[in-house]
Amino acid sequence: MFDLITHFLEYGGYVGLAFLMLLENVFPFIPSEVIMPLAGYVAHRGDMNLFLVILSGSIGSIAGAVFYYYIGWWLGLARVHRFIGRYGRWLTISNDDIDRSHAWFIRHQQKAVLIGRLLPTVRTLISIPAGIAKMSQPRFVFLTSIGTTAFTAILAVAGHALGSQYHLVEEWMNPLTNVIVAAVVISYIYRVIVYRPRERH
Repeated sequence: MFDLITHFLEYGGYVGLAFLMLLENVFPFIPSEVIMPLAGYVAHRGDMNLFLVILSGSIGSIAGAVFYYYIGWWLGLARVHRFIGRYGRWLTISNDDIDRSHAWFIRHQQKAVLIGRLLPTVRTLISIPAGIAKMSQPRFVFLTSIGTTAFTAILAVAGHALGSQYHLVEEWMNPLTNVIVAAVVISYIYRVIVYRPRERH
């Protein structure tokens, strides 16, 4: 996985990085915690510019967030309830979970978006309740941009700082990234197997 992402960045450049971060937000199977540090490593080697790495990674990630925001906007709470009633098991989410999350989001929407974009997994999903709640679009994009840029910058700078140890890192990063992806898949399968929806009251 390490080699695959590195080669993609080398040949795809900044557009490829933005595309990877877009995919990471829409289909979060390859975590940004892997993509952005690797982009930082590539920047350290001189193949990419660190500032443009942060910029392109942020643009791709923001685009993915906006995509989910508009899905939430289009769905609305009623459609979400119907969808979860039919497919909730496969998402390991119940309608009670949706109601609690919606009520909490209405109370804390600005902090939720800003802080949520800094947290793994949450950073992708927080866009949906924002859309469902019909949060102001300019405000959503503004807060998302701040949180996203900070998140991608931290990861890219960390990767850039470790660039001098690139070859040492490569030896353990390749199996580690494979383990991370496998852990995500196994965790999802386990959640589906043990999932039991809560009773609605």
